[in-house]
Amino acid sequence: MSSEHYFSETPGSDFNPKEIKVEINGIAVSVETAGGIFSPDHIDQGTAVLLDHLDKVPPGGHLLDVGCGWGPIALSLASRSPHATVWAIDVNERSLELTRRNAVRLGLDNVNVCRPEEVPAGLEFEGIWSNPPIRVGKAELHSILLTWLPRLAEGSESYLVVQKNLGADSLHRWLEAELPAGFSTIRVDTSKSFRILRVKNRP
Repeated sequence: MSSEHYFSETPGSDFNPKEIKVEINGIAVSVETAGGIFSPDHIDQGTAVLLDHLDKVPPGGHLLDVGCGWGPIALSLASRSPHATVWAIDVNERSLELTRRNAVRLGLDNVNVCRPEEVPAGLEFEGIWSNPPIRVGKAELHSILLTWLPRLAEGSESYLVVQKNLGADSLHRWLEAELPAGFSTIRVDTSKSFRILRVKNRP
């Protein structure tokens, strides 16, 4: 199955895990990936651009990775902030299994891997980081963002990476118009054809 179908709940291809070498929070490690998920062969370029902004990760609290894939964002957050609790969510069962395996492999016991509906209701987040699933379609993408971004705690920030030619600027305008009062969205960086958008719940 093509990685473009990473949003399938149950990939149709056989589960054949493989090891790849990557850097997580600046440390060279081996992780497991497999077909039927997003970017199974490497850390994709957009996520790599997002991870250049790890200096903004809070040292504690609850952090959220929306669409975790095999776990590059969640693992980086957990490694960077060992006293934080990182929630890694995805609808793809294979992605969840791989993120669990990789957290264990790297000794990161502060990662909670689960389906979106398993996150406790009412839990607020001190940070949300995501390479959001643009290819699920605009309506579904908007639903995902309106589900999670309003759960930012007061004074907290979310960082999103979106490719310019996949609608980063129109998404920026939509976020400004649709998020609740008190939220602001600004573009904080442009790199390698990607925009980094920062959403903040102002205190």
